[in-house]
Parts: sequence; structure tokens; C-alpha cells
Amino acid sequence: MKVKFISLASGSSGNCYYLGTETYGILIDAGIGIRTIKKTLKDYNILMDSIRAVFITHDHADHIKAVGNLGEKLNIPVYTTARIHAGINRSYCMTEKLSSSVRYLEKQEPMTLEDFHIESFEVPHDGTDNVGYCIEIDGKVFSFLTDLGEITPTAAHYISKAHYLILEANYDEEMLKMGPYPQYLKERIASKTGHMSNSDTAEFLAENITEHLRYIWLCHLSKDNNHPELAYKTVEWKLKNKGILVGKDVQLLALKRNTPSELYVFE
Repeated sequence: MKVKFISLASGSSGNCYYLGTETYGILIDAGIGIRTIKKTLKDYNILMDSIRAVFITHDHADHIKAVGNLGEKLNIPVYTTARIHAGINRSYCMTEKLSSSVRYLEKQEPMTLEDFHIESFEVPHDGTDNVGYCIEIDGKVFSFLTDLGEITPTAAHYISKAHYLILEANYDEEMLKMGPYPQYLKERIASKTGHMSNSDTAEFLAENITEHLRYIWLCHLSKDNNHPELAYKTVEWKLKNKGILVGKDVQLLALKRNTPSELYVFE
């Protein structure tokens, strides 16, 4: 079975990912405009009525902007925890509240959606509630961890399962320190319920990489406190120091903030 992956957008302004087969798929987060989602999928010959569900990681605006439209106007089921659902409907960005499209998930209770086997799990972040997703399809395991302040043992467990890993590298520590953000925001970002720095992510991967991990996509890069090349180089260098060669032992990519990735197809 062919499995397709696209990052529609990945950054502090908006996040949305597509995972699918040749005939249908799901979205993980919907934090960009509905027209952008429709246009990007159309550009890749993916029909909106082939989207079976949306899975939400947490209730921050850059992850839920289009979810009301997807859920209530297009009748696409929206899955997440009860607390995240409550947070979504309280959000200022939700002009279309969710009602008929609401579907509840429990953390670490696996569910099946056609060929997808999906498990949500706790990640430390400062949304109302926060999850990552581990999704297995045709023996291929994708783990999504887009916003988290640190890698807990639970998060590490789901990272270790992945053949394909979408993991946050939000900021460069020096850029954040010297940058224009107010002190409280710098402290929030760097906290255990904030975001992962390039070096945090690089160190974890260098120490914990598995032989079955094939692709790493660095996600949710900050506009003001990071550069894709810097995130990439930081992780590449740490892996190289452990004898792991990017391009040979594992593929590494830094996802773009506002433009779609290429379409990745895995058989």
C-alpha cells in the first residue's frame, strides 16, 4: 500500500499535515485557512471528500483555525480529547463552533479508522490539554509531536516506535535569548511546557535514534527565533557526532512554515 505524507504548513503561524492512502486520508491539525487547505490538496490531486477525519493536537489557534469549517460545513469528524474539544470551542478563532462533528479520544487508547491505527498520547505543552499522535498504516508508523516543552518518557516511547517522525525544533537558543520577544514570552517558550529548541531535539535524537527510523521532519519552526538551515545543521551535526549520517542512515528535512512540502510517497 502506498502511504502519502504532506506538510501543508508547519510553524508558529499555522500547522496542518496530510497522511493518506491512494484513495483517502486524514488531516493532523488545521491551523491554516480553509481555502489554503483546499487549494493545496487540490494541487496534489487530493479531493476534500476523501478526507475521513481531522485529528487535533491542542487548542492553540495555529492548530485549529479551519477546524470549524472542516467539521461543521464539510461534515468531517474532528477527533481529540474532551478537554481539547472544550478548549477549541472556547477559542477566539472559532467562528464556527463544533457540535455534530465532535468525536472524543482517550489518550493511549488505540482506535482504528479504516486502515489507520491511531493512538494519542500526552505531551507537555501549555494548551488546555495536549497530545501527540502515533499512526500506523500498512506497517508504517508515523509519530507527530508538534508542540512540546520536553521529551517525557511517554513521548520518547512513541518516538521510538516511528519509522517516520515529525518532531518540533522550534527555536535556536541564542536567537531566542538575543531576539525581540519580551522576557515573559522567552521564558514561556523555553519552559518545560513551551517548545523544543534545535539543540534539545538534536541531543535527544542523537542519543535515542533507532535503526528503523527512516525520515525525520523538523516541524513548527519559529519565524523570529529560527532558520530552517540552522535547525537542519544543528540536528545533522549532533547525529554525525554519533556516527549517524544524514542522507545515508536517515533522511532529515526542516519543514517550511508557510509553504507545502513535497508529496512523500512510501511503499
